[in-house]
Amino acid sequence: MRFQRSRESGGRVSTTPTVYDVAERSGVSIATVSRVYRNPDSVREKTRERVLTAARELGYVPSGNARGLASRSTGVLGLCFPDYSDPDTETEAADTDDDHAFMLYSDQIIRGMERAARRHGYALLIAASLKGGPESLVAKVAGRVDGFAVLARTVPTEDLDVISRRLPVVMLAGPRESDHLDHLDHIEVANEDGQRELTRHLIEDHGLRRLVFVGGEEGAPDAQARFRGYQEACRAAGLPVREEPDLRAEMMTQAAGARAADALLDRSGPDGSASAPLQAMLFANDQMAIGALHALERRGVRVPEDVAVTGFDGIPLGRLVRPALTTVRQPMRQLGEEAVELLVRRLGEERDRAPVDLMLPVSVVRRASCGCAGASGAPAHGDRPGPASVSE
Repeated sequence: MRFQRSRESGGRVSTTPTVYDVAERSGVSIATVSRVYRNPDSVREKTRERVLTAARELGYVPSGNARGLASRSTGVLGLCFPDYSDPDTETEAADTDDDHAFMLYSDQIIRGMERAARRHGYALLIAASLKGGPESLVAKVAGRVDGFAVLARTVPTEDLDVISRRLPVVMLAGPRESDHLDHLDHIEVANEDGQRELTRHLIEDHGLRRLVFVGGEEGAPDAQARFRGYQEACRAAGLPVREEPDLRAEMMTQAAGARAADALLDRSGPDGSASAPLQAMLFANDQMAIGALHALERRGVRVPEDVAVTGFDGIPLGRLVRPALTTVRQPMRQLGEEAVELLVRRLGEERDRAPVDLMLPVSVVRRASCGCAGASGAPAHGDRPGPASVSE
């Protein structure tokens, strides 16, 4: 492996990989390497992938100001995540007088990061588009910030691990993949515990037995953890449960939730007869659950009298829909704040300390969509340990 050598102050020789090394290894011109990072759509996919692979192998991070990157002097922290916008949710929130209702999962994380970054004197660079490929996006951000947070499974962990040798990287909302491949800091929430407690509430406190779970795409770690919590609660109650969610939604949007609700209503009962209708639909996030509420209303299905509906996340719109949505509230803003706090510590005296795994607690919020309208506000499970339970 050959690196371009350059003289730094004091006569020391740097072996930091450069654009020249990437061009040589990938067999393209320097201009092509530059276009991959500046305008990825202008480069053929096969060539782009060859350049990005070479960059990963070399540990190359593009930067318009290498000296600033080396000294961690950009004064900027970054956040990378897929674009999870939901036009239906945004349109619905626009019909309310509550500006806060617009905020979805990623919006809440951004607000938390912005607040904490400002407190520490940093600006925040947000990259929410995967145009040109996620690796290209993250590489761009890495060359312009002192450290950054990235949503789990946005890019391969191996790529982030290479970047983390040069600047701090925090993985949000996903567990550590392995001690061998994954040396990143991780911050996640208690997805499994929250979904387990919510499912237990439906079974034990409302007496519901015929439940279905609508999950996200198979690679989504949060949605998978929530499904495991659902399985555990069903098994503890002696209920049959599938090894996979009853339905999966690739995009966890309102439209996907509405389609799922329609599909579930069109099915026969769990025992194969129409005489055993569903009693509860549990969705892996609030956006899908809200879409399901609309679909059920269109079809004349009463919630919660005919079927209960629950979500997960605790987005503001969940308390504004009717019936108000029972959910598991996760500390989305705290996720962003903790990411910044961890990055700042890494940039200070804790740069070489062992990777951190931080788990944030969640709370079950009981509202009308599960039949808890007018509940007293006391935890439904009495003195049982587990996530906090509140009524709103």
